Amino acid sequence: MAKESMKARERKRERLVDRYAKKRAELTKVLKSTSTDENVQAEKWNAMMALQKLPANSSKVRKHNRCGLTGRPRGYMRQFGISRVTFREMALNGKIPGVKKASW
Repeated sequence: MAKESMKARERKRERLVDRYAKKRAELTKVLKSTSTDENVQAEKWNAMMALQKLPANSSKVRKHNRCGLTGRPRGYMRQFGISRVTFREMALNGKIPGVKKASW
């Protein structure tokens, strides 16, 4: 099991990403515009400065996938939302429908 503080930190990052997603999208749209007008360049500069002033944890690349049950950060299976260890335990106990141990 992961420490509760690590799980809480990850939840906080998720909230920050949700809160600032719209603002980040608007600023990056301004930065990716291809116009070379002098007025647009100043606008791009202001957008870049505004983007840097946002909290670092509000960036979606700072989030890390964690197991929904144990909080384990490694071996995450995106399709199920749990770690490989938890997946194996649940599959062997028959708690995941349609999954059975392979044998050939």
